[in-house]
Amino acid sequence: VKSEGPKLVPFFKATCVYFVLWLPTSSPSWFSALIKCLPIFCLWVFLLAHGINFLVAHRSASRILAGLIFSAVGDAFLIWQEQGYFIHGLLMFAITHILYSSAFGMKPLDLKAGLLMGLISSSCYAFLYSYLSGPFTYLVAVYIALIGFMGWRAVAGMQLCNDLWTWTKLSACIGAMLFMVSDLTIAVNKFCFPVPYSRVIIMATYYAAQMLIALSAVESRDEEDFKKRS
Repeated sequence: VKSEGPKLVPFFKATCVYFVLWLPTSSPSWFSALIKCLPIFCLWVFLLAHGINFLVAHRSASRILAGLIFSAVGDAFLIWQEQGYFIHGLLMFAITHILYSSAFGMKPLDLKAGLLMGLISSSCYAFLYSYLSGPFTYLVAVYIALIGFMGWRAVAGMQLCNDLWTWTKLSACIGAMLFMVSDLTIAVNKFCFPVPYSRVIIMATYYAAQMLIALSAVESRDEEDFKKRS
């Protein structure tokens, strides 16, 4: 907390600015896009503050940074989703989930976690299916598969039963779950029926998810610092 907390202060301030201004979604603009993306920009700075050499040396951290970059582009597209840019945003976040999955890695495999996430993802799609039409029938299926896979890799890394988990792995796991809650709320609100306080739920869980996933990138640095102190 002492080492990483101060670097996250700009993120918390930017998040407060977003919720305080609460710009109407009915009048999208570059200013509203900037305010929405500002917390994610701050997470870029958070990772860059650990040093370029750290990002170059650790692929997981650099992939999470790349995922945050695509997330910001996706956020900007979603500002103009009613003007036909929803699919563009969907594509940017699909790439984000691929990058995050790659960052979390494939070890340990944990097929039980994979089966659980598969069942959750399938249930979500089965619920949404009757409300979908046209290309969204397939696009949403692919997107759910990607975010479900990302969730699997985050959950698999925890290994709570084996006491091999770290706070950064727990952070990645919780972040992935919150990301799924945020995106499911978007889908239900857009395709099914209005969700009360949907924007608050979507953005609160989204910003928390991105912060926790960004925090998970510092694991390798923590291990290095521990070895140096030893």
